[in-house]
Amino acid sequence: MTDINLPLILLAALLAGASPGPATLTIAGTSMASGRRAGLAVAAGVTTGSFTWSVLAAFGLGAIMLANAWMFEIVRYFGAAYLGWLAIRSARSAWMGAALKVPPVTRRSIKGHYAKGLALHLTNPKAVLFFGALYSVGVPPGTPITGLITVILAVGTLSFTVFHGYAVIFSSALMTRAYSRAKRGFEAVFAVFFGVAALRILTGRLV
Repeated sequence: MTDINLPLILLAALLAGASPGPATLTIAGTSMASGRRAGLAVAAGVTTGSFTWSVLAAFGLGAIMLANAWMFEIVRYFGAAYLGWLAIRSARSAWMGAALKVPPVTRRSIKGHYAKGLALHLTNPKAVLFFGALYSVGVPPGTPITGLITVILAVGTLSFTVFHGYAVIFSSALMTRAYSRAKRGFEAVFAVFFGVAALRILTGRLV
């Protein structure tokens, strides 16, 4: 454990998780529009996706994906398509300008929000790059499985705290009122952000 640069790993994970991106923007938007339970469900899905990529990277599967371009390209195009779909939905909502209506929370809707967060993170090609770099820099070759598990749990705990913290903060009464007053503006920003992210994934060189 002495050779694992855990502080560096956690700092990098904190900066990546807390910085604005598709995951945090989706959590914030869902929390303001549909309430805390829905936001927490999306956060749980994102956290699960983060945990999945962390495990894959820790045991070398992330490197295998990057070494086999076709596998990485599948994730790349699915991710761009999903972000594009989110952009269209947000743009449609901004264009129609319907008043904010918080739907009743049902067991099915919570599962749907969870699936949304999970799909968002599992189809994010930058997550492959991030976790691959994180473990290659912070975890030396030959690290025993106990060390890998410690890193996975530490990064997972940090991700859980950050993403669920976003859900709690943005589901506050103040944020909900702000969203209610400027719903079309928020949705327009979401549409632009998701659209730009999709285009950058499609046209940019990620590797």
